[in-house]
Amino acid sequence: MERNSNNSLYVSNHKLSPFGGVGGGFVELLAPAKTADIGIEAIRHGADAVYIGGPSFGARAAAGNSVEDIAKLVEFAHLYRARVYVTVNTIIYDEEVEKVEKLIWKLWEIHVDALIIQDMRILAMNLPPIPLHASTQMDNRTVEKVKYLSELGFPQVVLARELTVDKINEIHNACPEVELEVFVHGALCVGLSGRCNASEALFGRSANRGECAQVCRMKFDLVAPQPPKGEGMRRDGKVLKSGYLLSLHDNNQLANLEALMLAGATSFKIEGRLKDVDYVKNVTAAYSKALDAVIAKHPGKFARRASGHVNLKFEPNVWKSFNRGFVKNVNKPDANFDTPKSMGEPLNLRATNSPLGGRGALHNGDGLCYIDKKGELQGFRIGNVDKFVPTPGIKYFRNQDIEWDKILSKPSAERKIFVDIIINENEVKMIDEDGFEVSVSIDQDFELARSHQKENIERQLSKLGDTIFEARQVDIQLKKNYFIPSSLLSSWRRELTEALIAERTHFYPQIEQEHSPITIERERPFELTHDREIPAMICHHCIRRQLGICLKEGGKPQDLRLRLGNGKEFRLEFDCKNCLMKLYLV
Repeated sequence: MERNSNNSLYVSNHKLSPFGGVGGGFVELLAPAKTADIGIEAIRHGADAVYIGGPSFGARAAAGNSVEDIAKLVEFAHLYRARVYVTVNTIIYDEEVEKVEKLIWKLWEIHVDALIIQDMRILAMNLPPIPLHASTQMDNRTVEKVKYLSELGFPQVVLARELTVDKINEIHNACPEVELEVFVHGALCVGLSGRCNASEALFGRSANRGECAQVCRMKFDLVAPQPPKGEGMRRDGKVLKSGYLLSLHDNNQLANLEALMLAGATSFKIEGRLKDVDYVKNVTAAYSKALDAVIAKHPGKFARRASGHVNLKFEPNVWKSFNRGFVKNVNKPDANFDTPKSMGEPLNLRATNSPLGGRGALHNGDGLCYIDKKGELQGFRIGNVDKFVPTPGIKYFRNQDIEWDKILSKPSAERKIFVDIIINENEVKMIDEDGFEVSVSIDQDFELARSHQKENIERQLSKLGDTIFEARQVDIQLKKNYFIPSSLLSSWRRELTEALIAERTHFYPQIEQEHSPITIERERPFELTHDREIPAMICHHCIRRQLGICLKEGGKPQDLRLRLGNGKEFRLEFDCKNCLMKLYLV
């Protein structure tokens, strides 16, 4: 063999695996990113796509990112064929239209894959060919609504959190051309998405403008107003229940992923654009493993949208990340009346000097919490495990695991793309799992080796180290046992990996969606009208049902109100036919 001093690097025609498109069996795990760095960790831990807020107009005003930072995330994500969606999902005022349009063009120029939007006035703008996804803030609960959005050209619709599997399947069967995105984990809004005006009504902070004051996490008294005691005199009312009456337990669909996939959902969304990196690492890894397990049960039916495989350095456990406990039924969610804060993982402690939890041993420095007899949340740290004696009758939760935190504070996963390496008399070739192929020509004479070289050739060519690649196999097709210096094998390997990264970057299959400006009539937003005839909140959560006084179950009709500590009240109206509870500001 001969090889000249000017190595010839060749890139052959690539053959991409099928990518994207409804009906191809592709599913994506969609993870939140408060920052670009957290988004990168989400991809390392198994996300097929991430969603992130831009510098403005995102429904989480506290989670904004510069266009430059998002560009860094896009560049990393696209190496794995992972997508980046940016939230532009607030309502937009007239004076902001030009600014929003300029932002969208900037996001297109850095190759963002799609925008998640709420305000239909975006459709009237001069847009680049960037796909638009319909935010859950559009209140996407019915077949009719999803059909309408499909007719407007939305390829992906984020469904309301509270839909049943049967309802999702009904929407999929009626709108098979639409990719259906469903929330699978994290905080649940008690109000129907996009229909909650409570924060704006009470504090002038609109949830539809990214400034939610989280009224649902506040403490209320449930009051039954009493009739007037005398003319012109009205008694204050009887307090039936006090607590965090609107603070729902969190969502956890790990056990339902298979049913959701079979129902037609294609994108599985983790809530949490305000969550820290440890939360995103752990929850993303847990759902990635669960999705892979379902896919393995249905060979040929489903496939992950992004490339690569994840090597975890820990065992994910969603109970160890922020959670308020989990609902049993998202269509009829219940609240944690005791606290809106994270309880952590439930423990089954034995009253001994060396307590063990049902989920592992305690450690010095762990944080425990419990609800006391007055219904208040109490918490403490364990200074010395050997001296800690649990109080009988107390249900303990661990809301901080010191050893777990240490694991996640370090690099806890790597994501690799399989490559096959082939060496013959004329070239060294590298082919990745998506069909991209690059090669280096060999034009150099080599002496015959005195000892067998197969092991050294395999070892040197497969040393892919901290690159995004992992060698699946090295196929040596040399006719003779040549001595090839390790330095030359290493040089070929570096050239091939650099060329393959360049190929993956250059040929990223970005989807385009052409837009013709159209104007959609819309109602004036509550933020501009403050119309008290409009409910401040509409909920599937029903306080009557949770307290056992549901009218369908024998409860007595009575006027009920929710009262905040500042004296503000909501009047409750119950739509029992549709199992909805409505709140009106008094």
